[in-house]
Amino acid sequence: MHSHYLILGASHAALSAVAAIRMADTDNALTVVAKEPHLPYSPTVLPYVVSGRSDPARIALADEAWFGERKVDVLRGTGVAGVDPVLRRVRLADGRELFYDKLLVATGARPFVPPVPGLSALPFHVLRTLDDALALREAARGARRALVLGAGLIGSHAAENLAKAGLEVTVVEREPRMLPAYFDARAAAIIERRFAEHGVRVLTGATVRTAERAAEGCRLGVENGAGWEALEADLLVVGAGVVPATDFLAGTRMDGNRGIPVDDDMAAAEGIWAAGDCARVASFYGGPPVVGGILPDAVQQGRVAGQAMAGDPGRKPYAGAIPLNTYTFFGHQAVSVGVQDLPGAETHRCGDPAAGRDLKVVTRDGRLAGIFGIDWPFDGGVMWELILRRVDLAPVMDRFLADPQDTARTLMSKLWR
Repeated sequence: MHSHYLILGASHAALSAVAAIRMADTDNALTVVAKEPHLPYSPTVLPYVVSGRSDPARIALADEAWFGERKVDVLRGTGVAGVDPVLRRVRLADGRELFYDKLLVATGARPFVPPVPGLSALPFHVLRTLDDALALREAARGARRALVLGAGLIGSHAAENLAKAGLEVTVVEREPRMLPAYFDARAAAIIERRFAEHGVRVLTGATVRTAERAAEGCRLGVENGAGWEALEADLLVVGAGVVPATDFLAGTRMDGNRGIPVDDDMAAAEGIWAAGDCARVASFYGGPPVVGGILPDAVQQGRVAGQAMAGDPGRKPYAGAIPLNTYTFFGHQAVSVGVQDLPGAETHRCGDPAAGRDLKVVTRDGRLAGIFGIDWPFDGGVMWELILRRVDLAPVMDRFLADPQDTARTLMSKLWR
């Protein structure tokens, strides 16, 4: 089978690329390969499938009609076994071979399992696919105690939903605070306090040294500043992060688990592009390339890749990754946009940590570099635009610090006209 455009993956980056390609090229053959048998969905909805708030039948990002209208052939339920960039050939896990003129790798990421002795031999759950979410939801119904490894977004979401399901939950995080990639110690302390108020025990600065079976299920040997502790549970969730899903590129120059290096057109090699959680891209702030792993960024990368693949004359180069996350926990909201540590930056702080509210604003040369809030009203998407457009806040800085939301909206309303 031959297709002019071949896209590996079917989530945000892939769908954004499909839309961009079809804006510029309505006729050439386009094929999407989806590892899962389900319609495309966002991984961000999976915690709500676990909790029962989201119906698995109603989470699709695109249905059959959407693909049909765009003349897309979709191959579902098969992974990728290998890519031959010379012959422009993709070998699927089911043995089929596909040939392409232009290839987009948008295969996302897979769960990272820490190299703890004995861990891989234990039954544990991850949360990356719809089937993972359904399996975790079912397992929680018959469990009493849960251990969650990792207090990033995946682990924190899992811990919250298990606690709401009535389980006794303990979270083990190697870093000194929860959500270390998104919030500093002051903000993280507020989040940790909310978890404690809902009965979730969070052990930070803790390292799992051993893992073994126990009468109830599993036993983990954990070491932290207080010493050594044995933790037992009948449900184990590994939420220690993800790594790019690029195993099938072994033997090519794009091989490696640090993401596929791309340029500002998202091009990785002759005839090959990459986008989303599997791509290693430039940072908006300079410095070494990064793997973003952020939904809005995946959409943007997919659009740039699709435009480049289709030769769209109106395409704009990728501007670089800007972190953005909105995290809701136990009825509270935390928003993280941009970076916290930047040479030459100024930090502005306000809020009332005792009341559970916090705001941190990072600027450099009068321009926003990052903004981080706990139960503080501002629109993360608007802040992302202020950073991306390098809007000069100096003339309104006092007003912005006093009321970031209204000030940002006023500025952007003028820029969007």
